Amino acid sequence: MKNISLDVLKKSSLKVRERVIKMATKGGCFLGASLSCADLILYLYKVFLNIKLENLNSLDRDYFFLSKGHVVSVLYSVFVEIGFLDEKRLENHLSTNDYIYWQPNTNIKGVEFHSGSLGHLMSVACGVAEDIKLRKGKNKVVVLLGDGELNEGSNWEAILYAGSRKLNNIIAIIDRNKLQANTETEKLIKLEPLNNKFRAFGWEVRKTDGNNFEKIHSTFSLLPKKIFKPIVVIADTVRGYGVPSIEAKVDKWFVHLTEEESEKLIKELYRKTKTEKVHL
Repeated sequence: MKNISLDVLKKSSLKVRERVIKMATKGGCFLGASLSCADLILYLYKVFLNIKLENLNSLDRDYFFLSKGHVVSVLYSVFVEIGFLDEKRLENHLSTNDYIYWQPNTNIKGVEFHSGSLGHLMSVACGVAEDIKLRKGKNKVVVLLGDGELNEGSNWEAILYAGSRKLNNIIAIIDRNKLQANTETEKLIKLEPLNNKFRAFGWEVRKTDGNNFEKIHSTFSLLPKKIFKPIVVIADTVRGYGVPSIEAKVDKWFVHLTEEESEKLIKELYRKTKTEKVHL
């Protein structure tokens, strides 16, 4: 786990969110859903995961799978922040002349696996975790899922498998913003009590505030080192977090902005933020 100041994380988070908002003007993107998990993905790469340009081909590095693939705009924005991707390439978002298109693509350095139809990458993560076990490795396998994505039955097959096989090198993170497309998750197909469901499938459960770096760090730094089951972190988040006018709005899922609207949201983003001088 890397040592980094909260001040640096918050400044990076602003840059990541600004890039995502700008990408919403290039044909649109899943803006609200991306902003809800921006802090989580940034924290993973900046602090928690042993993934860097120098070890991408190493068997000893960690693995991150973005199962919630439609929020690829935030993943690529984080990649810019950590030096994996040239920021100018973000201008090709949704252009068929580049691979910066709709979903994570393995032609982009740092992307582990393609995603598309939701619900697949938990199973992929299980396969990688099994391989690590066979090699007696110590790598972490982290997979981020949307809460609405949990309606896919393939997820629960993989969750059952991981619990049964005691894959204690897997950490699943649920982006629990409680909104799914243009409705509330609990109005469509109820997920609660989500923590009890995971426990029943043989998982260790933790909860955190996924939009608060202090609480994210507190949760991840205290994850048990010696445990014989997979871990899930249920992260309570807010769709559109960081931009008050679109926070928790069911209609701010996929958003296509004009240049003027984009600039307005970016100004709002920076007005809200107050940087604190606190260290993790």
